[in-house]
Amino acid sequence: MRKIAALAAAVVLVSGAGAADAATRGAPQPHDVTPILPPGQTNPSIADGVIIGSNVATYTASGLGPAVSNPAAPAGSPERYAPATLPPGVTVTEAQALGVLARIKDNLAAAGLDVDDVISMRAYLANPPGQDVADFAGWNRAYRQYFANTDLATRAVIPVPMGTAAPAPPILANPARPARVTIEVANLPVAGWLVEVEVVAAYR
Repeated sequence: MRKIAALAAAVVLVSGAGAADAATRGAPQPHDVTPILPPGQTNPSIADGVIIGSNVATYTASGLGPAVSNPAAPAGSPERYAPATLPPGVTVTEAQALGVLARIKDNLAAAGLDVDDVISMRAYLANPPGQDVADFAGWNRAYRQYFANTDLATRAVIPVPMGTAAPAPPILANPARPARVTIEVANLPVAGWLVEVEVVAAYR
């Protein structure tokens, strides 16, 4: 993947930086794209924030949900947007999230970008039918298949779990840690969607 080595090196440089360090660094240079990561961690899942210089062009993707994966499932059901057969322990939310992240990768490619260019992410999760809360654990497992799955100190790819399977190499190795928020919502715009995600990516 392009820019991975350079991005990993840049992330390592700020892996010990926290909010206090950011306050003393002064205004960013025009082309800076600098994640501020939790101090003392070599494998954080997200950044505390991202510094963007004034000359950095960005791309904002609209919210994307999962595509129909199982047309045999009832219309408007979550199962319609997940493969008919799931690996052991993979939840419908997790399966939908994997589909959404793959769609985001394609969306970014059409704009000349890749997942390592993502600097911020907003995820919306709806409760699976019969559940009182959204499946945050399933979403986070899917997220690690595409983001934040390399050690910032060693640059080694970190095995991650899918469902209840033992950790294994991720679908896509990517050191990027975007600034991220995950929000539980009452419903999403398409009946059956449990996941919708929007991202901002930077041209570097």
